[in-house]
Amino acid sequence: MERIKTGINGIDQFTGGFPRGKSILLTGDAGSGKTIFGLQFALNSCKQNFKTVYITTEEDSKDLLTQGDTFGWDIKSVNEDGLWRFIELAGARARVTEAEISIDVGAMKGNFSNFLKDLSEDTETVIIDNIGSYTAKLTPYEFRDRFDLLVYELNERNITAIIILDSATSKEFNEIALFSVYGAIELMKRENPYTGRRERVMDVVKMRSTKTPTQFMTYEINNKGIEIISGVESKD
Repeated sequence: MERIKTGINGIDQFTGGFPRGKSILLTGDAGSGKTIFGLQFALNSCKQNFKTVYITTEEDSKDLLTQGDTFGWDIKSVNEDGLWRFIELAGARARVTEAEISIDVGAMKGNFSNFLKDLSEDTETVIIDNIGSYTAKLTPYEFRDRFDLLVYELNERNITAIIILDSATSKEFNEIALFSVYGAIELMKRENPYTGRRERVMDVVKMRSTKTPTQFMTYEINNKGIEIISGVESKD
């Protein structure tokens, strides 16, 4: 199975990268580095010459470019070269929200397929950051129906995708989403019981057809982005 390197050393070491054409769910606490993870993966996809689209539902591209500059990532250059493209949905979401104040349009709820309507045919990698903004008022049944369709359409187009869920949405829908995706990674902040210090840990919850770590991987966010700082054994 062909894989795309993530640019995050520990993940690439144990998994060989993300399976191409599959969808990976990324969840985590606020401040755990979900957007940084998404940007880092997007940049490394471009370095492997994959046409990449970063769909942002909350931040604008200028803010994301600024984040990239913090880590010395030249996102602007790959964007100008045509390998990287931003799709900003924050403005569109605001307009929909304003309309829903006066008109209750049920069909607008959780139409995740709208994320893909502006993708060019040659798109190979997509990061959706995040779908939580579009889950308001969805029942679990509605969420699963729409999420399944999103993953199905991504798979049909052979697009490798990271789908990000914020912590609030994850608490409500994480177990449902796990059934649909090929792989899942959770980012967490916790107190180390041995040192008493706060640390960030990553759990590769699942990755089909892939050896995965048996334990949490400790990571840090430094001037290079996300880096794994503890190695663990792997399992089938």
